[in-house]
Amino acid sequence: MAKNTVCVWYDKDAEAAARFYAETFPDSSVGSIHRAPSDFPSGKAGDVIVVNFTVAGIPCIGLNGGPAFKHSEAFSFQIATDDQEETDRYWNAIVGNGGRESECGWCKDKWGVNWQITPRALTEALAIGGDEGKRAFEAMMTMRKIDVAEIERARRG
Repeated sequence: MAKNTVCVWYDKDAEAAARFYAETFPDSSVGSIHRAPSDFPSGKAGDVIVVNFTVAGIPCIGLNGGPAFKHSEAFSFQIATDDQEETDRYWNAIVGNGGRESECGWCKDKWGVNWQITPRALTEALAIGGDEGKRAFEAMMTMRKIDVAEIERARRG
């Protein structure tokens, strides 16, 4: 186990979420699955309680902790994409699997975990700053899923 691991709280579907992430993102996998040795407030002995998984190279623990805590935009996974095809693939996988669109490249999976699907064209423009960064930022503010061609047009002015 890594010394530092992201723990993501789920009501009861940590294993399903981990398997979806492993099927969707490169450098992702499902590791060990641990079952509760006895009954607990939101489950029974034998239920999956912890799933070790990796999302795009980041080690995570999925904890089936019950309905007490909900996800918020205060935590998200940000996936950098190289082009529109990759952006579309991840966006469509998340939104098309029971998720929801949000603003500015954000979406939420069906378990409530927030994702930023962010083309490198956008982050590069913002890093450059100045008028180019401003134009790209203003274009992004009108979008849900990021349109790489539109960001590139905005960068050029």
